[in-house]
Amino acid sequence: MLVAAALLLSSCGEAPEVLSPNAQVGIVATLREDLELERHASDGGGTAVLELGPASVDAGGRGTWTFVYRAGPLGIADGGWLFFQVSPFWNWSTPQVTNPEAPGFTTVATTAAGVELEPETLDRQLLGIYCTGRALEAGEEIRLTYGAGDGPARVDRFAEQRSPFWFAVDGDGDGIRGLLPEPLTVDIVGGPPVRLILTLPSVVRPGEAVSLRAGVTDAMGNQAAMPDTTVTLRWIQQTESTQSPPAGLPGSLSLTAGSTGAELRLAAPESGAFVVEASNDEGLVGWSNPMVVSERLDKILWGDIHGHSNFSDGTGTPEQYLRYARDVAALDFVALTDHDHWGIQPLSQTPALWEEIRRQTAAFHTAGRFVTLLGYEWTSWLHGHRHVLYFDDDGPVLSSIDPRYETPAQLWAALRPYGALTFAHHSAGDPVATNWEYAPDPELEPVTEVVSIHGSSEAADSPGQVRGAIAGNFVRDVLERGYRLGFIGSGDGHDGHPGLSSLANPNGGLAALLTEDLSRQGIRRALKQRRTYATNGVRMVLAVTLDGSAMGSTVAPASAPRLVVDVTGSAPLERLDLIRVGSPVESFDLPEQPGALFERTLATTASGDVIYVRVLQRDGGVAWSSPFFVDASIR
Repeated sequence: MLVAAALLLSSCGEAPEVLSPNAQVGIVATLREDLELERHASDGGGTAVLELGPASVDAGGRGTWTFVYRAGPLGIADGGWLFFQVSPFWNWSTPQVTNPEAPGFTTVATTAAGVELEPETLDRQLLGIYCTGRALEAGEEIRLTYGAGDGPARVDRFAEQRSPFWFAVDGDGDGIRGLLPEPLTVDIVGGPPVRLILTLPSVVRPGEAVSLRAGVTDAMGNQAAMPDTTVTLRWIQQTESTQSPPAGLPGSLSLTAGSTGAELRLAAPESGAFVVEASNDEGLVGWSNPMVVSERLDKILWGDIHGHSNFSDGTGTPEQYLRYARDVAALDFVALTDHDHWGIQPLSQTPALWEEIRRQTAAFHTAGRFVTLLGYEWTSWLHGHRHVLYFDDDGPVLSSIDPRYETPAQLWAALRPYGALTFAHHSAGDPVATNWEYAPDPELEPVTEVVSIHGSSEAADSPGQVRGAIAGNFVRDVLERGYRLGFIGSGDGHDGHPGLSSLANPNGGLAALLTEDLSRQGIRRALKQRRTYATNGVRMVLAVTLDGSAMGSTVAPASAPRLVVDVTGSAPLERLDLIRVGSPVESFDLPEQPGALFERTLATTASGDVIYVRVLQRDGGVAWSSPFFVDASIR
């Protein structure tokens, strides 16, 4: 199935009575009917080879490729089609046959006498070649040059190994096509290194041995080749005074050509909050997230548990995705969550793809160092998208277009034996909003993703609101209905940059977990306990307590509870929004500096109250604490 092509299919079966406010019923009908179509033996027949063209090209560059298709034993009938599909998900030029001077100009030809070819652009990145005059017989060839003449083809601006060119055949001309089994591929490589990504642990103990980790990217955030150089480090203490950082912090970091990352061990100072800047004479620059030295603050693990590779509608291979998360973004935990059925080859129908994701997830996992979680996205166009995470090495892909798993309730029932968790995302708006008529399962869905590249679904007054937002469908709205959900962010990135999706997008997302247990079960436990907060991509240090209870807690009513917010930003702060669900938001200006301690005695709380904070930086960075839930049954 080529998802970029327009398919004219009718509805299949009865739609559920209660759907998402912007449900896409037609998409589901299309996908289901495609599964039931009977393909002719000639559909998907033949072979294709890359005859001429570069095996690799720079991201954002241009190239010309010549392919030769050879008809299979059953050929292509008079009235049949050959299709050429370039990756439809980023910035490849659409193949076109009308303007030799424009990008993507494509020529087609055959030496088969009597066969006439009528090529036309059918959709974004999709060229159809109608075969007429007579049948193309077994062994006869069609030669296609993409990026011919004065119009070389523009390639993806994001780096990826094995970027695919797909061929498909409608051998009998009945409008149903089949893919050739394997795509032809080229490598898209990152540009020159311009940015250092420096990562420090967010909260450390005095004198603790910690690591400064470094990765290198090009201007678009693609992983770049590591240069052989030494960068100078400048440590900055984030205090109100101009006090110099303590002696003993390293002044340089060596990078080694051929490596995928660099690491420098150091001893944490005895107190303070620090960032480090780095540069060299060749213009390579970078700066770190803040590191807070504290005996009392909870340690923080950072993760991105929602993103896509070219196994669905993203960029790069699963291996690339996980390597970037580990070596460039320096995440503590990550999940690749390709779509169940949305892609050139649906994951739910292509066991080899799921097996490769399982294999790479297991290969990159190192408890205590870098935790990988097996996952996929349940891409329901009827009830909203959710990603599913498993916490061991196996689990099934349960497709949302399978009638057995088409509702959230059916999904949760099927997942219960696996110890999985699910997470609703872009829940307030496009591309499809969450159907909150299904109350989140308290065992399987303790938190929700409030921010990603799509924007924020937290509330109507949230900065960076999700596209196509629907009034009444925000997370705050459903908290008011009594649902208990903690908050996380994640990227939903499609550019191959987990943990750093904000580099090339207006928004991003990260999940912060308050735990020291860097294991799969430790991460699951923190999510279940809602010991979490969300950011739009910044590594803001956020500690929030209510009468000593940690964010995400269920607490007893109190006459004058004390709220304490300790925040250290990656940039100067702007304001704190105190949110008591069902009441007007209270906003407080914060000092224009990276750190602030905010304390406030609240009015009496009653059972059913929900309280959380939102902190904004002057550079647009935002963090949301998980809510406190007031319950009279707590003693």
